[in-house]
Amino acid sequence: MKRTGFVYSAEYLKHRTKFHPESAKRLTAIVDYLKQSGQLKQLLSITPYPANIEQMALVHSLDYIGMVKDSCRQGVRMLDSDTQISHESYEVACLATGGALAAVDAVMQGEADNVFCAVRPPGHHALPEQAMGFCLFNNVAIAARYAQKMHGLNKVLIIDWDVHHGNGTYAVFERDPSVFYFSIHQYPHYPGTGRADEVGSDEGQGASLHVPLAGGQGDAEYIAAFKEQLLPAALAFKPELILISAGFDAHLDDALSSMQLSSEGFGRLTDIVCRLADDVCAGRIVSVLEGGYNLPALAESVSEHIRRLQETAA
Repeated sequence: MKRTGFVYSAEYLKHRTKFHPESAKRLTAIVDYLKQSGQLKQLLSITPYPANIEQMALVHSLDYIGMVKDSCRQGVRMLDSDTQISHESYEVACLATGGALAAVDAVMQGEADNVFCAVRPPGHHALPEQAMGFCLFNNVAIAARYAQKMHGLNKVLIIDWDVHHGNGTYAVFERDPSVFYFSIHQYPHYPGTGRADEVGSDEGQGASLHVPLAGGQGDAEYIAAFKEQLLPAALAFKPELILISAGFDAHLDDALSSMQLSSEGFGRLTDIVCRLADDVCAGRIVSVLEGGYNLPALAESVSEHIRRLQETAA
């Protein structure tokens, strides 16, 4: 069994949303399922810490960070038409980002082979100066920059299998050849970006790979895309760390998409990524929760994802 870490804090429940798909129930469903299955006690508990201003500013502007903080303190309820906040959301969001950073520390220091971060709010839609799509700060993007700055990495691969394109992450790294961004997502769908011809620009041209899929695609189509498109690109890139924007809203039971991935399908995608990580970066994977809004499907899919992270690669 691999040493698989698990980042979680009850503080994440304090980002309070009302009548909203992105709710605290998502994390309680995951944790309850892992407890009942006996999985949770097998995992290495990793305590998150709040990301500081300097770390958040690796991706976001100081003005934007201050705006989010002030909006929460002043009782503002919405940062955009989709993104709710509450009084404690700023602190919770900093802790969510810090959870991803703690996970990076754990794998880079050899305390864990890989880590799953059960954090919220999610992050991959967050732009450097704009909240969007339930996201305040871009947890995975900040983690990539942090891994480069604090652990001296030259190349980081981000794999985003959330059903929605991670427009925020793409915007951060569009011109950066040191971070390869792969996204497979439903298209056309929110947020309307992620065409196949969006391959990066300037020095970053060719360091992004988008696989837009029409609704109704399932396990076979996703697995084929990973084997035929992700693997050759990733093997050529040779990352030193793999980050996953792990959204589970492409599940066949999720109401926010019309994709047909099964829980087993998410497990098979994880197998592919684990074998890739073993080949190129000593198995180092940090997986960070993004979407997934059908609670039973989310919990089951995360459990399957973690089980595959735990298993020794074939």
